[in-house]
Amino acid sequence: MNILQVNTSDFAGGAEKIAYCLHQIFRSIGNESFLAVGTRKSSDPYVYQIDNHSFRSKWAKRCISLAGMGFLQKPDSFALRMLRALIFGLGEPKRYLDVLLGHEDYHYPGTENLLQTAPARPDILHCHNLHNGYFDLRKLPCLNKEVPLVFTLHDAWLLSGHCAHSFSCERWKTGCGHCPDISIYPEIRRDGTAYNFRRKQHIFNQCHLNIATPSKWLMDKVQQSMLGPCMISSRIIPNGIPLDTFRPGDKSKVRRRLGIDLNVNVLLFTANGIRNNKWKDFETMRASINKLASSSHRRKILFLALGESAPPEKIGNALIQFLPFKTSQKEVAQYYQASDLYIHAAYEENYPLSILEALACGTPAVATSVGGIPEIIHNLNSVSICGTRDSYPLQSATGLLVPSGNADALAYGIETLLMEKNIREQLSQNAVVDAIKRFDIRKQAASYIEWYREILDRKCKR
Repeated sequence: MNILQVNTSDFAGGAEKIAYCLHQIFRSIGNESFLAVGTRKSSDPYVYQIDNHSFRSKWAKRCISLAGMGFLQKPDSFALRMLRALIFGLGEPKRYLDVLLGHEDYHYPGTENLLQTAPARPDILHCHNLHNGYFDLRKLPCLNKEVPLVFTLHDAWLLSGHCAHSFSCERWKTGCGHCPDISIYPEIRRDGTAYNFRRKQHIFNQCHLNIATPSKWLMDKVQQSMLGPCMISSRIIPNGIPLDTFRPGDKSKVRRRLGIDLNVNVLLFTANGIRNNKWKDFETMRASINKLASSSHRRKILFLALGESAPPEKIGNALIQFLPFKTSQKEVAQYYQASDLYIHAAYEENYPLSILEALACGTPAVATSVGGIPEIIHNLNSVSICGTRDSYPLQSATGLLVPSGNADALAYGIETLLMEKNIREQLSQNAVVDAIKRFDIRKQAASYIEWYREILDRKCKR
């Protein structure tokens, strides 16, 4: 089978990790697999960057080249920024006007030639994140005529007029417009959300889509959205991680290696960008650490915030230490192995890999009960913090769920598990067993291969 996946990049956040790991496994089990990306960061010969530049007009290329000249690159000069934007606008006026009107930018001509420029003709075209400036959504119907389309949704961008997650807004059900926040990623200049919604709906109505989500939470949204009538098959396929990398380690040895005091309680949170990440709620985490720090009867607390460079913050007997983003998964795994608890406060989430990675390393999680997170963490029912549909006895629980935005509840959950070592150790053992059962990336890959075959069999019978 020849599989072509499409994604923003080969290395970045969770969606990129998943697509690249799947690509590697597909090849390792005998398939032809390639990954087409908006930005190529690896030297993998089977990953290639979609060539949008070559298919632009000569005039557009000249203007792009001029706008890229050194003297125009001063970021603090408003005049030069305006001049640079004007030059871009002269090169591609229709694209520039779309951006000004708040229309999503689909001006990426390499998409039309995606199948022709692929190293080999694919049997399946598997799309991941198509936003972030590299893909022309309008070409999907043409691509779908030539090859079956599979989508894995890592967020809700395809359902809406611009945002990757809508928080409490439900305008995506009725056509968007009057957007409450156009600054949500990926942001737009003006409220063109109603137009963007209608355009997406028109595109999808011409397609036959096979749609996967890692969480039931997101699949429920898909079925209520404009994508629902266009689906010919769907799957809930949970995200996976490489369990040979994310696994338990000797906590004392790992702490010595990382230079972490053996006599402190270590809490960990990891994300690509932390303090200003709109999906994550770092302020609630900081407030909960502040509450924990006021407990004079306990050991010192070290809160590791992995994913951003910033000065440390001292709060009472607690220290918040920021660590830059790590590209090495083996290095990241050591921080999970060194920690007592993984903390994850978020306003909106789909199926975050960081929680899976923590559990696989035997680190219990305390996280907000939003999105798909309750489908990951088996909530301990003997500690009443957040009422959930499913809760688990100590023999099978893997962490605690707390309400979003509630620093008191988050602090209480952390405090409870830090004080109760026996409970924490049981959660740790349960987490490892559950991760092996549910979160193996090879299991995720096998589910996709089986689905691909069903899709191709259905195509042959038409």
